[in-house]
Amino acid sequence: MSIQDKQQELLDELNLFQDWTERYEYVIGLGKKLPAMPAEMKTGEKLIKGCQSQVWLDATAEGETIRYHADSDSLITKGMIALFVRVLDGEKADDILTADMSFIEQTGLKEHLAPTRANALNLMATQMKKHALELSSK
Repeated sequence: MSIQDKQQELLDELNLFQDWTERYEYVIGLGKKLPAMPAEMKTGEKLIKGCQSQVWLDATAEGETIRYHADSDSLITKGMIALFVRVLDGEKADDILTADMSFIEQTGLKEHLAPTRANALNLMATQMKKHALELSSK
């Protein structure tokens, strides 16, 4: 399944909910399904700077694909990073780097977030692409 297909699948799932609070509950549920990040991995260098909550992101290369591991101290923020992990995890670095991440605008979630949390979505996408670039050049 391509990144675009995963994005569309996620949008289709979110569109099942008519109310934005139901969408947030669904996103929080996605965050709860993320595997816990071990405490020793939650270092300052893995923190995404500029997020209102603490968000840790780690990426490793497995052959040609990039694997992401993320966590947050906030349920909604953990759910938001889970959206990106679901879409980008296991993909090739080149595909991640060229992926159009504007799908997040179509979720309707940003409209109901405080500006600092909405900005965090952009920071998450940028940081994930940065990791892909770094790992692809090794």
